[in-house]
Amino acid sequence: MTDSLPDVQATRPEVTVGLSRVGVDGVEKLVKVPREGKRPYILMAEFEVYVDLPQWRKGIDMSRNMEVVDEILEEVVDKESYRVEELCGVAAERLLEKHDYTERAEVSMEAEFIVKEETPESGKPTQSTVDILASAIATDDGTRERIGTRVTGMTVCPCSQGMMEGHAREKLLELGLDGDEIAEFLDEVPQAGHSQRGRATLCVEDDGDPDVDLFGLVETARDAMSGWIYNTAKRPDEDHMTYEAHANAKFVEDCVRSMAEGVVEEYPELPDDAVVTMKQRNEESIHQHDAHAERVVEMGTLREEINGESGATSD
Repeated sequence: MTDSLPDVQATRPEVTVGLSRVGVDGVEKLVKVPREGKRPYILMAEFEVYVDLPQWRKGIDMSRNMEVVDEILEEVVDKESYRVEELCGVAAERLLEKHDYTERAEVSMEAEFIVKEETPESGKPTQSTVDILASAIATDDGTRERIGTRVTGMTVCPCSQGMMEGHAREKLLELGLDGDEIAEFLDEVPQAGHSQRGRATLCVEDDGDPDVDLFGLVETARDAMSGWIYNTAKRPDEDHMTYEAHANAKFVEDCVRSMAEGVVEEYPELPDDAVVTMKQRNEESIHQHDAHAERVVEMGTLREEINGESGATSD
């Protein structure tokens, strides 16, 4: 009975136009990531699975995309250790094998991960949520994998803080303080500035498995903002977070540049053709819009810019 069913997808379309991505998204799967000598990480992940489609074929064999994801997840269970970007890479390569008419396969995965930590002053145990971002693209020329994270933090606007410092300076002068005393006070007591919830995204792409530590990327992205935030916070912790963030005011552009500096410092072994994606989105507190900055760049170029070798000049 099955052999007699028509394969409509394999027929010729009425309009012979190829498609760059066809597949499924919103595929929710439980992912168990083994760790040598430790309990595995358990993730509730969402997958996107795509292949390209030649102009002479009406559709893809959609069920094969789902089969590949299930097959790879079952294989992971038996592994001593497995990186999520490797999971995506193996799945993309398997898709090329199963779809003999395709030239490009893409698999991406996004999952929330809980990080256990302590509050900065009271030392209370708490948890924070970060997003794991993994993907891979496979072609006949090879497979490139991508690993990264999206994290939340706090930023403070240097511009509004500078205006508040101006008000404070004028008042302190009226009260009879001299210039040195005012400078010392303002240096020790950061002035108010409007704050934002910041969302930093940091990813690294390379041939095969990128030689980076996911949790290192998490720390680099969090460090790039004005300050870390914590779900649990006693008054000493709130005081710490507020003070540290206002002492480290940053524009959205500054956050991306801080991420760039952190990547160059933390990952000197990354090859020059590794691609780094850095994005910062600040949810404004005094505007109805948000602020955004980003950079996508090869590691070699980023090193040159950080080390002052790119020949940049000002107008």
